[in-house]
Amino acid sequence: MGWQPVGMDELVEHWTVLDNELELVAGKRGATRLGFALLLKHYTQHGRFPRGRAEFPDDVVAFVSGQMKVPAAEFDSYQWTGSTIEYHRAQIREHLGFRVCSVQDAEKVTAWLAANVAHAERNADRVREELLKHCREEFIESPAPDRITRMVRSALHSAEETWFARITARLTAQTRARVLALVATADDAEEDQGGAGAEDGESVLALVKAMPGNVSLESMLREIRKLTAIRAIGLPPSLFADVAPKVLASWRQRAAVESPSHLRRRSDEAAVTLLSALLVEREREVTDSLVDLLIATVHRIGARAEQRVTNELINAFKRVSGKENILFAIAEASLAVPDGEVREVVFPAVRGGEQTLRELVHEYKTKGPVYRRTVQTTLKASYTNHYRKGLIELLGVLEFRSNNCAHRPVIDALGLVQRYAKAGNTTYYPLGESAPEHRGTRGQWAELVHRADKRGRRRIVRMVYEVATFQALREQLRCKEVWVVGAGRWCNPDEDLPADFEARRSEHYGELRKPLDAAVFISSLRQEMEQALTGLDEALPELDWVEVTERKAGAIKFTAPEAQEEPRNLRRVKNEVSRRWSAVPLIDMLKEAVLRTGCLKAVASVAGSGHLAAEVLAERLMLAIYAYGTNTGIRSVAGGAHGHTEEEIRYVRRRYLTPETARQIAVEIANATFAARDAGLWGAGSTAVASDSTHFRSWDQNLFTEWHSRYGGRGILVYWHVERGSVVVHSQTLRASASEVAAMVEGAIRHGTTMTVEGNYVDSHGQSEIGFGITRLLNVDLLPRIKQINRVRLYRPNAGETGAYPNLQAALTRPIRWDVIDANYDQVIKYATAIRTGTASTEAILSRFTRAASHPAYQAMLEIGRAQRTCFVARYLRDRQLQREIEEGLNVVESWNAANAVIYYGKGGEISTNRREEVEMAALCLRILQASLVYVNTLMLQAVLAEPAWAGLLGPADRRGLTPLFWSHVRPYGEVRLDMGSRLDLAAGRLGVGPSGSGRP
Repeated sequence: MGWQPVGMDELVEHWTVLDNELELVAGKRGATRLGFALLLKHYTQHGRFPRGRAEFPDDVVAFVSGQMKVPAAEFDSYQWTGSTIEYHRAQIREHLGFRVCSVQDAEKVTAWLAANVAHAERNADRVREELLKHCREEFIESPAPDRITRMVRSALHSAEETWFARITARLTAQTRARVLALVATADDAEEDQGGAGAEDGESVLALVKAMPGNVSLESMLREIRKLTAIRAIGLPPSLFADVAPKVLASWRQRAAVESPSHLRRRSDEAAVTLLSALLVEREREVTDSLVDLLIATVHRIGARAEQRVTNELINAFKRVSGKENILFAIAEASLAVPDGEVREVVFPAVRGGEQTLRELVHEYKTKGPVYRRTVQTTLKASYTNHYRKGLIELLGVLEFRSNNCAHRPVIDALGLVQRYAKAGNTTYYPLGESAPEHRGTRGQWAELVHRADKRGRRRIVRMVYEVATFQALREQLRCKEVWVVGAGRWCNPDEDLPADFEARRSEHYGELRKPLDAAVFISSLRQEMEQALTGLDEALPELDWVEVTERKAGAIKFTAPEAQEEPRNLRRVKNEVSRRWSAVPLIDMLKEAVLRTGCLKAVASVAGSGHLAAEVLAERLMLAIYAYGTNTGIRSVAGGAHGHTEEEIRYVRRRYLTPETARQIAVEIANATFAARDAGLWGAGSTAVASDSTHFRSWDQNLFTEWHSRYGGRGILVYWHVERGSVVVHSQTLRASASEVAAMVEGAIRHGTTMTVEGNYVDSHGQSEIGFGITRLLNVDLLPRIKQINRVRLYRPNAGETGAYPNLQAALTRPIRWDVIDANYDQVIKYATAIRTGTASTEAILSRFTRAASHPAYQAMLEIGRAQRTCFVARYLRDRQLQREIEEGLNVVESWNAANAVIYYGKGGEISTNRREEVEMAALCLRILQASLVYVNTLMLQAVLAEPAWAGLLGPADRRGLTPLFWSHVRPYGEVRLDMGSRLDLAAGRLGVGPSGSGRP
């Protein structure tokens, strides 16, 4: 077999025979001497004996043989069975103090694993790592692989059974009975529909599992009913307080995918725990959905009111010309006959008479304050007649709070609204009732909120006050100034911050590579600004692509670099690949990637131990991935030549293929691509990714779908992070209104692959001043293509230096407020730590950093971002190579987006599902298919370019433009034929039985 080369540092550290070890080797000769030394060093490093010659790279054998003064070839004659090797093993164990793992040792280790590891970790591989580590600490020889597997499974099962008994004991008998009643009445057929229906007779379990519908009153009422049903079970809030989040998530997933009949066959303790986990997690998710519905509904009320009024006014509007002449004619006629009647004097003086004057008055109303009052009146009517029912009921199930006393009036106003929710058709609040005044009741709404009654008393109009309060609530929810008890994404923002920050301050600062002293950080950033601006100012006269002068369109006039043509040799290489591997089915690309990378080996049933053979499971998983990734659907794929039915593929999808599993498969393929690359061909590993979004049209029957103004249609966004070599390292599904800045940061720091991301190319939508600030703190170099760079302003590093940088004066603006950064430095580091450690998502943090929020850390982050963007813009304008680098990086992700349409071709590329998990699964499976395409293409290109006739063909320009993302030789359409016995022969360029023999995973 082939080994990776072993570096000299590793040889010296792990394979040097020490002085005290030479005493054991003394007296041994030839192959016995060399074999004993290799066994000793292997045992010292791994805590177990090797299973044969194949575990020793030639570099290691040569290194140790030189120390033992024995030819390396002698090792081939070392006997791996018999009394000699057993004596050697006994000597080594005695020397190192290790013992063979006995039955008692295995029982103790298993019990230790169950109590200290498996109770908080359900991943078998990680539990195995802890087992081996514990054995070394206890000087126990690592058991055989099969025995380790049995011990790990036993520990996981034992820990889970202990949890089941403990959780069940925390519930009363009545609560346990209510939980078990969920599956006693539920029907498997109904559950298989995923709770998509909303029938009156559906089970409570089906209702709980169902995803929210589109933004409507019906969806809101259904989610309220769902939350009420969950709370009616009566689970205590602290039921899972001591359970690790990943364990709770695994239980929730298992309960979600198992049918009621399967849950009924479990023990009562297991069923109660799994269902309780589902209820607790769904309660949090439903609460988040209700907040989303509240925000979207309030926005929709206002947007539709404005649209309705605007349409009416546009239809009725006629622009009146010659208004000055009309006014003069009216004035002249009125003065001539001051005592006459209007109809006889004024109307005849105007061309068009009375109708023209009516149109003139109407034009004034449509352009003046009357328009806004008309919109507000229409909005109030829409709220009162339709949406009020849902919003009022929502106040009864959600508890709103705020950590800022400045926003307390909105909370108090909600209490007032709820107290008088059933007061009938009363127009005003009672006299003497105190109505809290907040931001929503001031400004444009003030005239409608307050009105004089028949007796001339100033009163508060109830329905208008409610509308204004809900609008204020929406704005403060969006920036998390107001939060919701029991929510997940909309929870207390203080919980987003790391609880141990004060205790581990130095460690957190060190992880971010930031100084503890704010003055040091400010000094470094200020110095970078000075150097960047000085460099641009001095180089500007010599730069023919940029000019900085006073102009109305913006001070900076920039000419982008010209696009470079694709080198001709690359076309020849791609044509050669297409000639050798013509019309390769896409399913074979996926199969080859799976078999070569082994990415499906770690797939485990989310519903517990599975009973399918590994080969059968792998085939059905690939068919499910192909069905989702091409959008053709499982029913269509099931009709192919592979021997698996639609029901069997759906079962595997539901039970085994979770979003987390699909994400891990994609990561494994990406890592395998990095490992398979020939450094001589592709160069050193890249540390930069390009990120951008793709719009996918989707059904308008779920809360996740939104209208996108830029793409002009309803759908969702998939945000990709693609490495320079066309390897996708991360993907996210986003709402159309979601922040691409948050998605960019999230993917750059939490991609999960072996790649180290230090730079991120983005388009204009993926950058902002806040984005520059966060990436500066997280040590990611944000490299955007700013479309309106002509309007960008460069900030000054120092106050009072108005004459500095004379060539940049037209583009300069105020100095950076370093005092703001200094006052809030610790706070912004705390927020950056929350993003890095994952205690909060980037979106949750950025939702606080909006212009609607009065947050001191927001101003400090803005100032950091302004300084960092100034540094970038100065560097970008001066460096032509950086400009081309960013363009090339973004071209990679644009090519990736182009491949989406080729692979995701089913149903016209529209996501035809109402369930958010299905939407996410479609995006992840598309990512797996494209990652497989890139992986196999990488191997194909390397096979072609390894031949002497092609090796010297590529020049520097060809190597720079070389990409494995092309599909001219791929056939994504047609009947799905999955033959695990046939392989792509990447050496000879044909379809056949490859080097893996049977082709089993």
